[in-house]
Amino acid sequence: MSTNKNLLPAVKWIFVVFFIHLFLITGMILTAQSSKEEGVKLIRVDDKHKVDVYVNGSLFTSYQYPQNIEKPFLFPVYAPDGSVITRGYPIEPRKGERMDHPHHIGIWFNYGNVNGLDFWNNSSAIPSDKKDSYGHIIHQKIVKAESGKRGILEVLMNWEDNKGNILLTENTKYIFSGNKNSRTIDHISTLTAVNGPVIIGDSKEGMFAIRVDRAFEMPSTESLIFTDDKGNPTAVKGIDNTGVTGMYASSRGLKGDSVWGTRNEWVMLSGIKNNMRITMAIFDNPKNTGYPAYAHARGYGLFSLNNFGQNSYDTKQEKRSYKLKKGQSVTLYHRFYVQSGSELKAEDANKIFKEFSKAY
Repeated sequence: MSTNKNLLPAVKWIFVVFFIHLFLITGMILTAQSSKEEGVKLIRVDDKHKVDVYVNGSLFTSYQYPQNIEKPFLFPVYAPDGSVITRGYPIEPRKGERMDHPHHIGIWFNYGNVNGLDFWNNSSAIPSDKKDSYGHIIHQKIVKAESGKRGILEVLMNWEDNKGNILLTENTKYIFSGNKNSRTIDHISTLTAVNGPVIIGDSKEGMFAIRVDRAFEMPSTESLIFTDDKGNPTAVKGIDNTGVTGMYASSRGLKGDSVWGTRNEWVMLSGIKNNMRITMAIFDNPKNTGYPAYAHARGYGLFSLNNFGQNSYDTKQEKRSYKLKKGQSVTLYHRFYVQSGSELKAEDANKIFKEFSKAY
């Protein structure tokens, strides 16, 4: 009996040491798993024609290049709190949202007048006998899909007419980053005239854009009709404003509808969804032609900056055209930023703009 009693303390210590080691090993595993989720992870899903982008383990967006849609795009896009900030229609329609402008999908980049062709308004809504007036942007290949503290996705695209002739090649880098409360996309796009001269004409339809969820539209009961550069009308009906809280603000100090058609270093859009304040912003860059860009920011949820349009926004200005000779290129830099939990202040937006201006 005395021998068994002497063994008890030793047995207890063995169990104590075992559980300490088990605790340490478990902690190391959890830490390793957590560290794997930190930063940006890009996952290619080639059979579904997309690349998923995760920030700190949560889906941020997907670069999508389906063969049945006239351009690649980022869709859906989520704020850091998990709220979707892009409209669902026409990919994944949601109850209560507007079903107009089927060419407004997620975040995209294109333009309404390239050698007279309209790349902006092309969609399944355009009848086949009118397609020759429109252009397509065709994904060619993924050059790089690099995960890390920042995620870098580099892709090649062709801007083609309806017969498959290439007007421009596009090399675009998406640089993704984020933290607990914010997400950032730097979009750097180089357009090159490959088969002859290209004229980028004056159009309001452009250029770096997002179509936002209903919650971020500006409240309105008014039914409106908007006309594109070819005179085609689109009706935007006034609907129920429950939960609609959006408001634009610009670097010039303008708010609401007055932001449209003005030149700004940045424009932000703020609203509340799922009881959370969410603010998104698009930043121009001093390196861009046409800086500062015109804001194509509509209350019904289209939010864009345009570096080539001018007279289309302000008829007092001369019509602008940008000419590329064969082999010449133009590069445009834009930043998309979104944060959850608080409204982005003008002074903070100015800091982001200054940092972006020096980044590339």
